[in-house]
Amino acid sequence: MNIPVSCRTVDVGGGSGSSRLAVWIVINVGVYEMKNGLASMAIGCVIMVFTSAYAAGEATDVSASAHASAQAAMSHGEIRKVDKTAGKLTIKHGPLENLGMDAMTMVFKVKDAAMLSQVKSGDRIDFIADEVDGALTVVKLEKRE
Repeated sequence: MNIPVSCRTVDVGGGSGSSRLAVWIVINVGVYEMKNGLASMAIGCVIMVFTSAYAAGEATDVSASAHASAQAAMSHGEIRKVDKTAGKLTIKHGPLENLGMDAMTMVFKVKDAAMLSQVKSGDRIDFIADEVDGALTVVKLEKRE
């Protein structure tokens, strides 16, 4: 017996944490298969509801783990120089795990010029650096007390 089947892709969740979910829909179009078709559609709907609920929960877990990863990716350092004219910070830092770099002293651009006013030479910081438009850039900066 041949049963026509189609597949639809549905967005689950919303915003940046949305997931795409493939939903298989069974379509029976025979007079004799109407009862089986209704049962198949009911089962398909139940599967779709449970899968959607699971995917929505998974999207929340992904968002939470991304936040935890961002916190774990923060590196420690000490400001050696603030160059407001060039928009750069010289930082003596520990390993930058997200960039695969060892501890060293180097110059970084800053994502936001306001970061330059938050720190001075000698300040201890936690920061995240990433490659932005081909340049190593401080994208998050927190002064340690």
